[in-house]
Amino acid sequence: MTEAFSASEQHARVHSRKSAGFLERLGDSTGGVIAGLCLFTLSVYLLFTNEGRAVRTALSLDEGLSQVVSLAADLSLDPENNNRLVHLSGKLQTGQPLYDPNYSVSVHAVKLKRQVEMYQWVEYTESRDFKENGETKTETTYTYNTEWKSEVISSRHFDQEVGHMNPSAMAVESVTVVAPDVWVGQLFLSKGLIEQINDFQTLSLKGFPVFDANTFLTVYEDYFYHTANPRRPEVGDVRVMFTYAGLSGDGLFPGPAHKVSIVAMQQGDKLMPYKTRSGDTLEILYMDELSVEEVFAKEHQLNNMKTWAFRVGGWALMFLGISLTTRIIYTLVDWVPVVRELVSLGLKMFALIISSSLSLLVIAVGWVFYRPLVAALITALALLPVLIGRTRAPFKKTQ
Repeated sequence: MTEAFSASEQHARVHSRKSAGFLERLGDSTGGVIAGLCLFTLSVYLLFTNEGRAVRTALSLDEGLSQVVSLAADLSLDPENNNRLVHLSGKLQTGQPLYDPNYSVSVHAVKLKRQVEMYQWVEYTESRDFKENGETKTETTYTYNTEWKSEVISSRHFDQEVGHMNPSAMAVESVTVVAPDVWVGQLFLSKGLIEQINDFQTLSLKGFPVFDANTFLTVYEDYFYHTANPRRPEVGDVRVMFTYAGLSGDGLFPGPAHKVSIVAMQQGDKLMPYKTRSGDTLEILYMDELSVEEVFAKEHQLNNMKTWAFRVGGWALMFLGISLTTRIIYTLVDWVPVVRELVSLGLKMFALIISSSLSLLVIAVGWVFYRPLVAALITALALLPVLIGRTRAPFKKTQ
């Protein structure tokens, strides 16, 4: 895609401040201790609840797989499946095409999104600190570029607003239209299932006519431009792009109806959430034609990815919390160059080891009631640094 012409301006300012004294640095470190304790508490809560969520989700998926009923190929209604968990695959269907009257765009889909962008000034800042004549100075460089942005950027807070003023609102608003009724076969999708249809694709505008120049509306590279010259936009110009999700028509434009695979509870002629004995809700939709085994395999994989993402996030919060809590020790010795560097390295190693061990211990506690053997193995791994330290201590004494 050809990029529009972008203007750029730049200037810098230097601010001076007195170097922070020992008491001021100590006060900042004390605030860091409080923030560190809060982050540490949050990390423990996140790690512990994540393990319970992961186990509960896994048990719910296993329960669902053992009870799910795959519907016949014709997807006909069967009263015997009422209030049971069912699996089905088929084409999405909706009543009427979604239509945007402002741009004469019509698509037979579950969702149609109008995405609006405005050409605006954007301020970027970059700062560097340096010392001069016993003072700490900060040089801040302000760069102004003109870019297409989907949100209105207020220029009132710019360092240099003159010459970089943006409009206060867009002439056109972004909006998403959703089909009121969506069904597969003879079963209507719940609101939760419809919300999972988010495979948005750009609507190609090839073949659309170029509008009257007096309206300042031009079609260029899948955008409607509210400007006479899309390649040379001015601040305040607007462009509009349309995307769609879940094609449901059998026409040639923009393509055939999408097939989906669903696992949910059949309730009359509706697909609703299914509550498991473990407390989770099963309401699954994939934009593909999958067997029931493939659907649950993907859900287990998603659960594992989410579990590890929360584990890494919890460990990172704990590492940051311990680092902030022990920062006060560095402040006490930061006036001695050699000692300062050694203490800094030691505190980082301490935070790394302690956060890793404590994270594993919290995870182990989460598994005690579900799989005690797994909890014991994780606990042994968490205590490994302590065991290594105890075995090395007699060796050093012998030396």
